[in-house]
Order: sequence, then C-alpha cells, then structure tokens
Amino acid sequence: MQITIIPTVNADSIIGVRTPALRSLAKELSKREDIDKFLNSLPHKYFEENQLHAFILSGMKDAKRAFELVDKFLPYVDNWATCDQMSPKVFKKNKELLLEYTDKWTGSDHPYVKRFGIGMLMEHFLDEDFKTSYLTKVSKIRSDEYYVNMMIAWYFATALAKQYDATLPYIEKQKLDIWTHNKTIQKSVESYRITPEQKEYLKSLKRKA
Repeated sequence: MQITIIPTVNADSIIGVRTPALRSLAKELSKREDIDKFLNSLPHKYFEENQLHAFILSGMKDAKRAFELVDKFLPYVDNWATCDQMSPKVFKKNKELLLEYTDKWTGSDHPYVKRFGIGMLMEHFLDEDFKTSYLTKVSKIRSDEYYVNMMIAWYFATALAKQYDATLPYIEKQKLDIWTHNKTIQKSVESYRITPEQKEYLKSLKRKA
C-alpha cells in the first residue's frame, strides 16, 4: 500500500508488507495459543501490526470475544485502511449486539471509532435489516474530521444505491452538512448502481458552498 494514500500514518512505521501476505500471516497467527500476547500489546509500533490485528479479529468465530477485542482495539486505530479492512464475519450473525456497539462507536469522539461504527451500519444494515432510523442516526453526525465525513458520504451514496426512495429525502431536505451532501452526490453519480435518471436528478440537488 502506498504511503501517500494513508497520510495519517507515520511513514517510518510502514515496513512495506503487502496486504495478501498479511492476511495469510493473520490466519496462521490466529491459531497460536499465545496470540493474546500480541492482541494485548497495544499500541503497536508498526502499521502492519495494526493490519495484522485487524485481520486476526476479522477471522474470529467467537462473537463475544470478537466484539470485546474490536472495541478494545478501535481507539488505537489511526488510519482509514485498518479501520475499513477490519470486518469480523461473525458480526453478521449477531446483528442485535452489533447495533448496540454501533450506537457506542458512532457516538465516540475518536474519528476512526466513529468511522468504523458508520461503516458497520453501511455493511450490515442497508439490506434486509434496513430501517430509516439508521439513516437518521447517521445524518445527525457532525464532525470536523475528513475521514468521518467521507464515510458518511459513502454511507449515504450506498444507501441511495440500495434504498433510493427512503434515502432521497435526506438529500432533498438537506439533512447533511454541505460538504458531505455534495460528496454524497458525487459518489452516487460515479456509481454504476445509480440509474442515469437518478444521477441527473441528484446533480440538480448540489448545494453551493
């Protein structure tokens, strides 16, 4: 991964190990009986250690343990890559508990804890478990952090692709701040999941800064 696309990470902390190799190593390490020593040694020194940590948690099969360890690790996450590439598969089968944690995470002052919470709502609650109340929750989030606002825009662009009729009023009624509103429209216009007619209408809803 290029250093330039993760500017929040100190360049000296990046060794240069590629993601596929890290994922493979994570699978091996997760089988070790002493893996807790690594998971408890926070904060880590290197970017790749954070990536390993995220990949190990993503593969956990014990839901309770996965939730607890993700919650413990999140405050140490300092970049979008580690944040976005951490997605425990076991969360999918534990939606009620996930909702409780997303309430906590989206309410955090830590940008990547908040970003992760929004990301989990985007990944797990825009399909069969969708409710408009989740749109309302995310629309009320306000932040000065670029990576939080980008995730909000990504969330709403994805929501427009999956739940267009329910999501459109949040754009029409300008429920987001101007930057996030316009970024949502930009990302939607770039999406192949939005029809040409929808794109034209969304472009007409852009706001002036």
